[in-house]
Amino acid sequence: MKKYAISSAFLKHVAYLSMLIDHFFVVVFAAYRGWLEMQGNLTDTVNDIYDLGRHVGRIAFILFAFMASEGFRYTHSRKRYLLRLFSFALISEVPFDLAIEGSVISMASQNVYWTLFLGVLGLCLLEKLHGKLFWQFLGVLLCCAAAVVLKTDYMLMGVLLIIVFYLCGGSFLHQFVFGSGVIYLGQVMLYVIRYWGKDIPLAIYMQASMSELYGLFAFCFIYYYNGKKGRQLPKAFYYWFYPLHLLFLYGIKLILFPGV
Repeated sequence: MKKYAISSAFLKHVAYLSMLIDHFFVVVFAAYRGWLEMQGNLTDTVNDIYDLGRHVGRIAFILFAFMASEGFRYTHSRKRYLLRLFSFALISEVPFDLAIEGSVISMASQNVYWTLFLGVLGLCLLEKLHGKLFWQFLGVLLCCAAAVVLKTDYMLMGVLLIIVFYLCGGSFLHQFVFGSGVIYLGQVMLYVIRYWGKDIPLAIYMQASMSELYGLFAFCFIYYYNGKKGRQLPKAFYYWFYPLHLLFLYGIKLILFPGV
């Protein structure tokens, strides 16, 4: 018989560790790789290590999307939940732009809090427009469109994944099947949108999207989720960790590789 043993706290800690590993490789290790390339010493082994780190990082957002849907399901106030996500989307934008894009303000991409905000906003619209299928569909479509226009992290795939997790309820099979479909097809669409008009075959998009499927290991943790909160750290820690760890990694990059 299956033993359920993973709490919400455990899922959060796995997600945050995975995110930290991912961003370490995106910010610090990528700068190291660039420095090696400038010296003419870049090797396939270094590239393989970088790819491995990014693969581990694919777990993070799937868990964050799952927890966002759970947070919406159990929160005492939808409005306060949305407000927190919106507030930290604003707070995190400069740290995100510095760490990921190398500038104080960049419109190239927006931080993941915007994706979480739009996904939860889509859930609010589904609940508010209950029974009005056309308007529910339109509301979700607008949230996805906003994610694409703003170029939020994971774009429409991220928004749809949050909604799919919520709609599938407690059915792990449905979450896995529909979630996997959204992750893969969403990434294909993301690449199509990002490189629209360029002479790149669709097969290249599909192959590139396969890397996102490493994140499916997140479902191994979700499978054993017991629906309980567990021993959590203060709520402020989880919200502030994102912008602060980005600033920390950016600082390390400036100290170790200032010219990259």
